Amino acid sequence: MNSIRNIYCVGRNYALHAKELQNEVPTAPFLFSKPTHALVEAKGQEVILPGDRGSIHFEVELVIRIGRPYEKGIKVDDIVDGMAVGIDFTLRDVQNELKKKSYPWLLAKGFPNSAVLTKFIAFPGVEGCKTTNFALLKNGEQVQVGNIQNMIFDLQTLVDYSALHFGLGEGDIVFTGTPEGVGPVSDGDRLALLWGERTLGDCTIKLS
Repeated sequence: MNSIRNIYCVGRNYALHAKELQNEVPTAPFLFSKPTHALVEAKGQEVILPGDRGSIHFEVELVIRIGRPYEKGIKVDDIVDGMAVGIDFTLRDVQNELKKKSYPWLLAKGFPNSAVLTKFIAFPGVEGCKTTNFALLKNGEQVQVGNIQNMIFDLQTLVDYSALHFGLGEGDIVFTGTPEGVGPVSDGDRLALLWGERTLGDCTIKLS
């Protein structure tokens, strides 16, 4: 995790998720970022989240890691050197208030431990990713499942857009968006992050 530089996150990249939160489906990628203090690896431990700022929602996502500097025209399969499954935790009540004021989302998205990641595994290529689902289990029950085939903006579009507007280089990671089914976590919830049938990481939520 120490080698991670920038954390880019894509909002509303699955149409059904945009609709479940009563948001418009975007016509261009909608990006925000998180500070590196948000990062924590899911390796069986307790993950401490704030328990005094309203509802906290889980949002499971495929996360790609950039392995070399971006060059115009480079393909995803040539620039991505690893992938993980992650959770973009969101202070939903805080976010709703920020939306009303047209304020940035950082207070709702950037708190410590709000970017949970599994270990990174080899990236199977775009076409390989399409053959496997990622999923989140809460207390043993599947609450979210996604596949990059259902993204509004594909991985190539996300890489090109991120590079154009923010720059993209080795050590950067991109949370590529969450499918429908987001919901709240409670103290003591056990979360497991899956790639296909394989559990890549897990953790227990501690609200403090």
